[in-house]
Formats: sequence, C-alpha cells, structure tokens
Amino acid sequence: MVLSILSGIVIWFILRCLFTGLYTVDQNERAVVTTFGKAPRFGDKTTADDPISADLDPEEKERYRYPLLVVTNPGLYFKFPWQRVCKVSIATQTASIAFDPDSSLANEGGTSLEAVTKDQLNTGLKGQIRYKVDEKNLYAYLFGVRKPISHVMGYFVSVLRERIANFEAPVPKEGEVGHGVPLSSSHISGISINDLRKNLSNLNAHMEKECRVSGARYGINFEAALITEIDPPPDVESALAAINTAHNQVSSEISLSQAGADQKIVQSKKAVEIETLKAQAEVQLIKQLSEQLSVLKATGTEAMQLYLRNYKLQLFNKAKRVIVEADR
Repeated sequence: MVLSILSGIVIWFILRCLFTGLYTVDQNERAVVTTFGKAPRFGDKTTADDPISADLDPEEKERYRYPLLVVTNPGLYFKFPWQRVCKVSIATQTASIAFDPDSSLANEGGTSLEAVTKDQLNTGLKGQIRYKVDEKNLYAYLFGVRKPISHVMGYFVSVLRERIANFEAPVPKEGEVGHGVPLSSSHISGISINDLRKNLSNLNAHMEKECRVSGARYGINFEAALITEIDPPPDVESALAAINTAHNQVSSEISLSQAGADQKIVQSKKAVEIETLKAQAEVQLIKQLSEQLSVLKATGTEAMQLYLRNYKLQLFNKAKRVIVEADR
C-alpha cells in the first residue's frame, strides 16, 4: 500500500515536471530562470564593470551597481517545479511622452504633457519616445524597481520639465544670423515659447543625452526622444503670433542688409584686385622699357638719339595738332 502511494507520487511528480517544465522563449524575448527566488549570476560581475555604466559618474556607479544575470536566449527549455521563468520582451516600443502607465486619464488621456517655462507659462508638449529593455541589465528591470515602466517614464518627464523650466535660447555664434544684435528680453528676464519652438532639435538632443544613463539605472534604454509640438496657453496664442510676425520681418531685414553688405564687400574686393593688376602691368611695362633703354645706351649715344627721333616721329604721326615753340 505504501509502495503504491510512493509510486503514484513519483509518477505524478514526473508527469508534472514533463508537462509543466517545458517552456519556450520567443525571438523578441529574453528570460531569467530563478531557483527559489534567486537568479543565476556571472560570478561577482556587476554592471559597474560593464560598458553600460560608462556614462555614470563614480558615485552613481556605486549606487546603481547591479549583478549581471545569466540570460536565456530564444529556444525550447526545461525547468523544475521550484524554478520560475521571468520573460521580458526586448522589442522596441513607442509611446507618447504624455503616457502614464498608472492612469489612462492623466495628461489629457496621454496626449499632452504640461510643463512650465522660465517665464511662468503653462505649455502643452506633444511627442513620442522609443524605448526597449536592456538585456544587459535585466536585474534592475526585474528586481530593482517594482514598476520599471512607470519609474522610467517619471524620470523622463522630470528631466523634460526641468529642461523646459531652465531653458534659455542659445546666443547666435559668429557668422550666424543675429550675431552682434543686442539680446532680446527673452535672453534677459525669461524665455519665450517661440525660442522653445525654434530650438526643438537642441531640446531633443538634450533629452537623449540626459536619458542615456537610464539603461544603467533602471534597465530601460531610451533610443530616441522626439518632441514635435509645444502649444502655448490659448490666451497668449495671438500675442505669440504677433511676435512671430515681427520677428520674421526683423530677420528678413537683417538678412537683406547682410546680403547687401556682403555684395558690396565682394565688389570692392574685385575692384581693388582689378586696379592692382592694372598697376602691376604698368610697372612691368616701365621696367621692360628701362631695360631696353639701358641696352641702347650701352651701344652708344647715337643709338639713343635715333631711338628718341623715331619715337617723336611716331608721336607726331598720331597727333592731330602740333604746337611748336618758334625760335626768337
């Protein structure tokens, strides 16, 4: 009787292992198999020793030091009942910058993110981000943060709002339109939404740079951040339109003035070059004439007198009227 019970338990255990122990990992997935809650590791190696932490400063490397895990690649595998498979999709995902994983109603239904500029104006930001799980730091994604997507989206939004609140338009460099022009009020007391719109590429580049460390911190990499629209409050839209019109007119006048000045400078340079070439040609002729006269003088005085006589005759032939002083 006891033997039958033990045999039944063994058979049940074998069948359970066979039917529940097989699992697959898809092409866009990676898996970590934990045994009694512990994930397999690569010895004492951590993310601080991996290139993933290259952009972290020394203090951050110590704070975000995670062990490197043994990752299961795509394929068919077997596990024991006391093991648990944690699968993670490593496919690139796209989301709005206003996406809130914890509330679908937040940020106007995930369509517009609010931020305050340096001059205390509420703006609506629209755009997209692309992110994916970093398979080199699955420990941070699976075990370091309870809700990694919510955490990393909060990090992105906080960095973006901090940048909007402290943004200042870059001063035009030498050779650019506006260089040498006195700074406008937006450079002194605050920041215009127009300046934010004109510098969207700088804003996107800053966000990508700041979020480069998210993989080492939270196990999620931001592959791209694209802010496409910055909407001002409705009550200042007309004022911004008037400012844009005036700014475009000023920019047009500055461009025309610079083009006219450049054209005059080029013409002046050409005129100087032409006159210089003419003067050089005259000097060359005089030098050649001097050399010829020196040769004639060396042959004797008669040759020089004959040369002067012939030259005078050529001048008389070309002249229409000759005034000769009479002998007294």
